[in-house]
Amino acid sequence: MGADMSPWADADRIALGRTPGGGVVAIALDRDRERGRRPLTTAELPAWVAERESEASASGRGVRWVWSSTAAWYPALLAAGVRVGRCHDLRLCHAILRDAVPGAAELRAATAWDAPDDATADRAEALFDLDAGPSAPRRDDLREIVAELARQDDAAARAADPGRMRLLLAAESAGALVACEMRVAGVPWDAEHHAAILADVLGPRRVGGVPERMARLAAEVREALDDPTVSIDSPPRLLKSLHDAGILVESTSKWELGQIDHPAIPPLLEYKRLARLLTANGWAWLDEWVHDGRFRPVYVPGGVVTGRWASSGGGALQLPRQLRGALRADPGWRIVGADVAQLEPRVLAAMARDERMADAARGRDLYEGIVASGAVATRAEAKIAVLGAMYGATTGDSGRLVPRLRKVFPQAMGLVDAAARMGEEGGVVATWLGRTSPPPEAAWRAAQERASGPAASAADESRARRIARDRGRFTRNFVVQGTAAEWALAWLADLRLRLAQLPPVAADRAAPRSGPAFARRAHIAFFLHDEVLVHAPAEQAEEAAEAMRASAASAGRLLFGTFPVDFRLDLRISGSAAKD
Repeated sequence: MGADMSPWADADRIALGRTPGGGVVAIALDRDRERGRRPLTTAELPAWVAERESEASASGRGVRWVWSSTAAWYPALLAAGVRVGRCHDLRLCHAILRDAVPGAAELRAATAWDAPDDATADRAEALFDLDAGPSAPRRDDLREIVAELARQDDAAARAADPGRMRLLLAAESAGALVACEMRVAGVPWDAEHHAAILADVLGPRRVGGVPERMARLAAEVREALDDPTVSIDSPPRLLKSLHDAGILVESTSKWELGQIDHPAIPPLLEYKRLARLLTANGWAWLDEWVHDGRFRPVYVPGGVVTGRWASSGGGALQLPRQLRGALRADPGWRIVGADVAQLEPRVLAAMARDERMADAARGRDLYEGIVASGAVATRAEAKIAVLGAMYGATTGDSGRLVPRLRKVFPQAMGLVDAAARMGEEGGVVATWLGRTSPPPEAAWRAAQERASGPAASAADESRARRIARDRGRFTRNFVVQGTAAEWALAWLADLRLRLAQLPPVAADRAAPRSGPAFARRAHIAFFLHDEVLVHAPAEQAEEAAEAMRASAASAGRLLFGTFPVDFRLDLRISGSAAKD
């Protein structure tokens, strides 16, 4: 091994790419200099990566793997039981740098990197298939990997704040590792408990028709509308039937229907609620997404423009509260959960360096702290005011309460107000670490130009003002939501490393359905914006909870330094993820 170690032992980064013949080649990089390269077969790659990780860990230096896409490369390693500590996901980082760095013409010209990953998580084996040959995706070509890395290094160095930008790229890439690990390990899921909940809420499963309780509700609606043939699931037909019954609503939305006093409305609203459960998470969902005691959703890191995650399969980010009891730990294991209380307002306080708002949040519910500050009278008013400030609400209770926040917390409110003005004027805003909002769309520009022209009508001017305000509300929220997403990525990145330091449990305590990489180790199982669930051996549950606390504090320091804001966690250890 000695001859092989010399170029790799002190490499800062190791890039993985494919050759035209379909093989895999690793390149050791020390800053911008290539130190060595190694051809590998796909069968050799996992053990070779594990050896490099072991060397890096022993030296205390760490190594960062550079690849086209974590979703394309990492599943095959995890399937072999091999985890990596750090990576640089070129596709995800390209999307950030392309928009955030002015003048990055070469990066924007590399349009192959703009394409989405088209379910690469499911195509990982194909990408490692030696018979794939020249048909392999261009982004995995060894030469293109090296060229794109050089373009990104150059762009990051020219960012407005290179240090923050590099931190954002590292956090985004770490998030990709977590997303991949969560899918491979899966969410522990009790299918029988899920089915029992469905039967209790919907009635017994029926093939070729809606469940019994929904059928009964539909009959009540038809009787109340005096229309025995109306299709409850067809909005146009339902709307016509409502009109025929004298219920003159403009849509069948629950918010509009909820304003109507008519015998048909209560069973109709209940039917719609149950229909959503049946469609989104009913028996068909259970059959498709839960196998061998695991739910394996497809996460999309950076799938939302603010940097929040999305989901392209399984709907992990929209799990209804009533089904959380089906998320159950394996025997001898526990679910360790943590919610961040009022994440976005706390992030706003830190971004604005508003010490009064940070003090309102210190060690307590932030909304109660705002009440104590004298800005508003009740917790409910505090929540309405803060959400109104971050989302740009100007009417009703929000319009009445937000001005009070401006008086008590001028720095925090000044930050979001400035972001809103920038958006209204057609400018671009950025998160704390440097992710930028998209520029105005062509329709926005056309409306503003038309309103400022000599032939502009009052309607043109009104429309231009309206869509300018709409964009201001978007940029107002972008800076806060995007920075909260960055904090959450830092939390995840630190937590996964802390959990990896916990010793593996004995084989007879393993949870084999989590796969070879996680069967004996505490690991992140679920993530939802401001909530993380860890699946941990029972004897390590308290250590996992402490890791969650420590990583939350670490994420705050990493992003905001010594500014005195804390990120309060609601921690719980249980056999399931059920919430009261």
